[in-house]
Amino acid sequence: MKTQLFALLLLVLCHVQGQSPSEEAIKSTIEDFFEGFHKRDTSQMRSVLSEHLTMQRIGKDADGIPYLKDESIDDFLTSMASLPDTLKIEERLHSFTILTDGAMAEAWTPYSLYVQGTLHHCGVNSFQLFHDGNSWKIIYLVDTRQVTGCPESE
Repeated sequence: MKTQLFALLLLVLCHVQGQSPSEEAIKSTIEDFFEGFHKRDTSQMRSVLSEHLTMQRIGKDADGIPYLKDESIDDFLTSMASLPDTLKIEERLHSFTILTDGAMAEAWTPYSLYVQGTLHHCGVNSFQLFHDGNSWKIIYLVDTRQVTGCPESE
């Protein structure tokens, strides 16, 4: 009985602790990316991206047919840097679901994107990350985009 009670107490304490240090570092990596994204700081964004990054987008064409589109890291960063300073963009992450196995992690982050304070679209980001022995790097990023069914506010 004492063993079962101790195991239950240990389980509760682990749950109360929240995210592990690894999960906190993964979340911090993604938050650093979006901090750079909001400031259009391509150096900050690049600092958390692997040089082997794969970026993709899942959406629907005008006929409602799903598509998968590749985007290069250089094209993405160039497009971010070329946006006018007067254009305010904000991607609000609603939550983080993080899974890890050693040096590999996955993070699922539902989001809403606002342009000039108005909801533009929403979807989910799926990040794959790799721990290179020093830090977590984003190695794969795919997102979905939809303009209907989005939460109006947080």
